[in-house]
Amino acid sequence: MLTEDNIRNALREVKYPGYSRDIVSFGLVNQVAVKDGAINVLMQLTVGRPDIAAQIKADSERVLKALPGAARVQVEVRYPGAGAAGGSPAATGPNPWEQQRRVPGIRRIIAVASGKGGVGKSTVSVNLACALRQLGAKVGLLDCDIYGPTIPLMMGVRQMPTLSAQDKMVPPENHGVKLMSMGFLVEGDQPVIWRGPMINKTIQQFFSEVEWGDLDVLVVDLPPGTGDAQLSVCQTVPLDGGVIVTTPQEASLGVVRKGIGMFQKVNVPILGIVENMSYFTTPGGERVEIFGHGGGQAEAKRQQVPFLGEVPLFTEIREGGDRGVPAVVAGADQPAGKVFVEIARTLRQQLA
Repeated sequence: MLTEDNIRNALREVKYPGYSRDIVSFGLVNQVAVKDGAINVLMQLTVGRPDIAAQIKADSERVLKALPGAARVQVEVRYPGAGAAGGSPAATGPNPWEQQRRVPGIRRIIAVASGKGGVGKSTVSVNLACALRQLGAKVGLLDCDIYGPTIPLMMGVRQMPTLSAQDKMVPPENHGVKLMSMGFLVEGDQPVIWRGPMINKTIQQFFSEVEWGDLDVLVVDLPPGTGDAQLSVCQTVPLDGGVIVTTPQEASLGVVRKGIGMFQKVNVPILGIVENMSYFTTPGGERVEIFGHGGGQAEAKRQQVPFLGEVPLFTEIREGGDRGVPAVVAGADQPAGKVFVEIARTLRQQLA
């Protein structure tokens, strides 16, 4: 019997032209309908490329017609400037993703994002990177928050990058994780007062002019919001997925939806949502839900994305960030560290 699930599974055989990733994980498949053997699929590209739209349409119809019980197949592929595949190519524009390049030696790149500041995104990034390292992965951590870099403090690194024989920056390393941040390149509390083009150029250099070496995962800590830095990362390298960090209350969840929408518009799969500051346990054992509870899990269900886990308010997490020894490093078998190890383990399964 034909179902939406087996139609989507069949479409996973269709690769985005020029990539090894399939069109489903890219987030291109918007709607699937099936009735009495008739299959209708709607896809939306973010690039005005009629050649890509036509190839995806042809490949998709081929795999769907091979499904048992498929009597009629209709695939519509829309793209900017021309509507559906087969429209006039005269209105198409340049491909904003044509500069994307994989970084040699890096197998996976994941971005950690939030719709707003103050939700503990960098804390999650740092502990997630260290947890992945403790699970056996070779890990790098890139701080793309140009205006407010905090990764050097949280990872306990003060020295500047050195230069390799090829004049590339060699990232400092601590706790087994390679690091790069704007915080290494400015003195003390000197502010970075830059316009968008300078931010874009710096982010591109963080990928192309840093000697990352052999990594299983590069964790990219994005600044809050959906601005220049986020778009620059997405246009510079193909991301394998995004992790959204939120706190439980609606004020945070409202902008989380914007973060999810951003990743969807640039065809980055959502690996899951992490709910930070979920609750606090008093010394007497009483559980206090300061910001409410369960909002992240409910939003993940509503958005049909994985829920990676909840992080309670632990004093050890804050103390570890302040002294440069993340909670995972200080005690992976303690409650504050263990929660990040479990999230990292779930995330690794999502990547697999």
